[in-house]
Amino acid sequence: MKKAVMYGAGNIGRGFIGQMFHKSGYEVVFIDVNPAVITSLNEQNGYPIVIASEDELVNEWVENVSAVDGKDTKAVSRVIADADIMATAVGANILKWIAEPIAIGLELRWQENVKEPLNILLCENLMNAGSIMEKLIKTHISHENLGLFKNNVGLVETSIGRMVPVMTKERQKENPLCIWVEPYDQIPLDKKAFKGDIPKLVGAILYTPFKYYVEKKLYIHNMGHAMVAYMGQLYNYELISEAVKDPIIRKMVVGAMNEVAEGLSKHYNTSITELQKHIDDLISRFENPYLGDTIERVGADPLRKLLVDDRLIGAGNYCIREGVSPVFISMGIACALLFKDKNDTKFIDFKEKIKRNGVESALQSINEAKMDRKLASYINHYYDLFYYGIQQKS
Repeated sequence: MKKAVMYGAGNIGRGFIGQMFHKSGYEVVFIDVNPAVITSLNEQNGYPIVIASEDELVNEWVENVSAVDGKDTKAVSRVIADADIMATAVGANILKWIAEPIAIGLELRWQENVKEPLNILLCENLMNAGSIMEKLIKTHISHENLGLFKNNVGLVETSIGRMVPVMTKERQKENPLCIWVEPYDQIPLDKKAFKGDIPKLVGAILYTPFKYYVEKKLYIHNMGHAMVAYMGQLYNYELISEAVKDPIIRKMVVGAMNEVAEGLSKHYNTSITELQKHIDDLISRFENPYLGDTIERVGADPLRKLLVDDRLIGAGNYCIREGVSPVFISMGIACALLFKDKNDTKFIDFKEKIKRNGVESALQSINEAKMDRKLASYINHYYDLFYYGIQQKS
């Protein structure tokens, strides 16, 4: 069988890309650092997936899988050298740690005179993931092989739309590898980034220019999802599916998503009607109660989500550049600044910085003063309103 290497055996790795590779006829080798996951994948040579919707629960079994330990560089390089295709789903912050093992695997591949190109799907919520990953890997490639790297490695950006919640112990009691997912299984890919023949992958949709789809995913889908979580916590909800049905939260979230849709429509001269249909579909998917997705999971790591190139500040800046006032987006950002996570000490310290220096100063400190001043004034205004409302309640 053709061999696919999946770097990361977490929610997206198992719950989306691993399943896609399996359906497309590949043997799947996972690279991970979790000993329990590695052992279970090798013992079972497969894992269960539950596709959850309001209509039914569909059980599937992903087979012909195995795993290697990400800390074993020799094993990692071996599977990469033998791969027909590869993907990463490790999180943007981890890419710098996997660049060297990937480079070692590529060098071994060329040492053994493997001539076929290797396309690597980058399944990360990260703007410009291709260029970022290229720089990271190139630092570990020998000078004489830089030409091979340029001509034979495709760093393919993707837009991951499938929602995969953190699994509860109850759902995993029969099998710790079990993972629940929503039915949506399409994956837009950057057509121009492939090297050699483009593989046939179930659910793949090839697009160019791809930046439009990355921005649509990050600034509409991810921004809206995060905003449901941050507003939902203020309204004392625990589940995304409950929070998004609240009429006030829904109005604000849809308003924010429509602001981005207007900006995208202006910039790319695309149909605003089609974008609004996309928003309606997303809201319907957020409502799926069978996913059991939590406010805590979706809202986690707010500092990263407040960076200038991520879903919140990024969406606000984008709208201002396109002449759209980000009123509802600013409300969502203000709610993010009030998010509570007792285990996130960095964000707790950041909120203390807000109290000492103010909202704009604190946000500019993590964004190197790249945040639009007009956006900052909007956020400051709504932060004061929400903060005052919380104080009045308490």
